[in-house]
Amino acid sequence: MNDAPERPRILYIDDDPVLARLIQKALARAGMEVIHAPDADEANRLLAAEPFHAVVLDHYLPSGTGLEILGRMRAGGSRVPAIYVTGSSEATIAVAALKAGADDYVIKSATDEFLPLLQRSIRQAIAKVELEQAKARADAETRAARARAEMLLSEVHHRVANSLAMVQSLLRLQAQASGSDEVKTALAEAQGRIGAVAAVHRSLYLGNEGRQVELGTYLRTMLDDFTATLPPGVQLDVSTETVHVGADRAVCLGVVVSELVTNAAKYAWPSGNGGQLSVRLAVSEPGRGRLEVCDDGIGSSPLTESRGTGLGRRLMRAMVDQLGGTVEQPATAAGTCVVIDFEAESETAD
Repeated sequence: MNDAPERPRILYIDDDPVLARLIQKALARAGMEVIHAPDADEANRLLAAEPFHAVVLDHYLPSGTGLEILGRMRAGGSRVPAIYVTGSSEATIAVAALKAGADDYVIKSATDEFLPLLQRSIRQAIAKVELEQAKARADAETRAARARAEMLLSEVHHRVANSLAMVQSLLRLQAQASGSDEVKTALAEAQGRIGAVAAVHRSLYLGNEGRQVELGTYLRTMLDDFTATLPPGVQLDVSTETVHVGADRAVCLGVVVSELVTNAAKYAWPSGNGGQLSVRLAVSEPGRGRLEVCDDGIGSSPLTESRGTGLGRRLMRAMVDQLGGTVEQPATAAGTCVVIDFEAESETAD
């Protein structure tokens, strides 16, 4: 097996056969293979027929100029490194060559510095392109790996959502089989809490992001499931703005909203006449969200009063603490209103 590195193939375009022969010998000693093209026609033919690691172009040719060859190369999508060779008084030509896509230029002279400078320029140009190509390959591999990871993560969310839905169904069957109203109520509340978590995973599975949840869409989806279980006469109104949060924050907020809506449905209208229940989500300021759950019932203090086991109140406090947010119950003319302020993702965040 031959592991020897490939010799760089250089196309040298110049109508001076003596200088071309000199450069061929010098670059051959440096481990390069040099193919000579004396004019633009031959250069174009060779570029179309053979691969090269770099091209060295003189400006003045019997037919056309080096700029015309360079322009044709770049217009055709070629990224082969190009080094332009100019005379000492042709600075404007060198600038034009760089603008046209040349990677470097070397001043042609009869001094001993010309050939080492040309050799160094060729190697640097080749190394630059190889680095760009390696970066492009690495970027492509990274994008592919990320796409695979996001696909797998989406599948995980799908499976978790399905598993939680199965747990909800089991709890529902257990509640139906129970003869105790207290057990039925406890199991129904457990279903709601599990549903809040399952809805997060459904949102992550159906959405385009693998790590963030669009909170408005998530809350609407979750509350759609509540609508069928609300007492007769209770009207649920949901208004949301676009707010993005991480999955953990979405779970916390979902559980809190689930508890508040459940509490309002159970206690806000003891007469059974029902009323208006609203959930409002808004951007309070950049990077902050505001969530309000309000009803027009008899009024209560869900943050301080314990009804039943008091588990719901403790859950709300724990979830808000985990959010690092604040929860308030401002005074209202009628009913109850709970306001939660929390940190959201910035709109400029990736």
